[in-house]
Amino acid sequence: MSVLEGGGNAVDAAIATAFAVSVVEPFASGIGGGGSAVVAPTGGEPLNYDYREVVAQDGTIPESGAGIPGFVAGMAALHEDHGRLDWAQLVQPAIDLAADGFPISDFLALRMRSDYGPAAVSDQRQFNGLGGIFPLGAGDELVQEELAETLTVLAEDGPQSFYTGSVADRLDDVDGIDLASLATYDVVRSEPVRGRVGDYEIVSAAPALPGVALVQMLQVAEAMGIAGTEPGSADYVETLSNSWLVADGSVAQHLGDPAFVDVPVDELTDQAQNADLADDITTSAASAEVFGSDNVAGAADLVPGNTTHITVVDASGLMVSMTNTITSFWGGSEAQAVGGFFLNNQLSRFAALDTPQNQPAPGRRSVSWATPTVVLDEQGRPVLGLGTPGGHQIPTILANVLTRWALHDQPLEDAVAAPRFHLQDGKLTLEERPSPELAERLDDLGWASEVVTVEEAVFGSVQALEVDHDTGEISGAEDNRREATFTVSVAGR
Repeated sequence: MSVLEGGGNAVDAAIATAFAVSVVEPFASGIGGGGSAVVAPTGGEPLNYDYREVVAQDGTIPESGAGIPGFVAGMAALHEDHGRLDWAQLVQPAIDLAADGFPISDFLALRMRSDYGPAAVSDQRQFNGLGGIFPLGAGDELVQEELAETLTVLAEDGPQSFYTGSVADRLDDVDGIDLASLATYDVVRSEPVRGRVGDYEIVSAAPALPGVALVQMLQVAEAMGIAGTEPGSADYVETLSNSWLVADGSVAQHLGDPAFVDVPVDELTDQAQNADLADDITTSAASAEVFGSDNVAGAADLVPGNTTHITVVDASGLMVSMTNTITSFWGGSEAQAVGGFFLNNQLSRFAALDTPQNQPAPGRRSVSWATPTVVLDEQGRPVLGLGTPGGHQIPTILANVLTRWALHDQPLEDAVAAPRFHLQDGKLTLEERPSPELAERLDDLGWASEVVTVEEAVFGSVQALEVDHDTGEISGAEDNRREATFTVSVAGR
């Protein structure tokens, strides 16, 4: 908000916030990772920015899964194309947070003690108190001096210092990262994926990210009549889950890096063709036999919903939907820290989705699940920006919110708060115990069920802002599944 109030636009604010969040959520995103963003102006064409990690030029994947980081290059590209304020000014809040410290939040304390956290922070003295024996706890002050020094270099020497300067020299010692690959890293600017749903147009991340899966899922669900079901009912859950089977199958069959393989985006987002797919489901006695577990991407146990999402809109109506990540929390089981920040394990996604379309090669991006999304009204104006952490669950999470908001006319706050669910490998994972009606339906379908807790972080945290262009009102929804908030300035539209 200080960036917006200081003359910056939504892109400036998103960049500054992305750097700041990487300091206070070092387990989820940062300069050692990558991300993607959709930028949608009012009265202009949306743009997609892909700054995900890539395979090094020698084509090998290190044991850690670390790819060439794209976060800093992505922020620089966004700033070059849209920024108003000085680069150093946008990095400074993150420097201050790292150098001056901040109270450790409940969720950061939980992540330090969960899954990959203990191993990741054990040899990082800034995270440990009592003589370096035990990790700091919620409410303790976290000061990250080395990270502040690295961020200061980026602010003073510019973003290229990460790829050809002193930061690159330190990264050159990391297995899987080399100076030549850093120097040749490029951000991909492209058209986002688009598709009609209800009265709106969904604009989402381009391949190799699964915007096509989200659009296809929504179009199939709409064609199956989800608007005529009661949200949360057995019919609703079955319809949305079956539409997810279609989309997940498309990911496994078609999705890959478009610089290396052809992805039939127009076909996958064609309403008529997706209506035909919906007919295949509704006329089948057992839809899972048509789109079953053999055709889905990543049939495995659900994992925590890592990554972080930021949505910003400014007084002009310019909207940014941005998802950043280091992939698994802390960069996975082989977590590595350099210069006070953690490196990604993004290249592990090639093995996680081992399909002909998703094979490693020099400079190649893997299929992953980040899905920053913007919704346009019939005049092409951005009216909703949203995204979420959540890994493989991201498309289902967003589709649950969007069907409720766009097809059932639920208030955004209600759509975001509504219970979530995800079908994977014949098991429906839910936030709440299924109703008797749903339990009976699951039994009829042969789907197992499992209820997870909020602490398991399976269902992300949707960050959404809605714009009413007639009144100028901006509103949001606070998703407390993870730490999250929103702010609307009284000086705004």
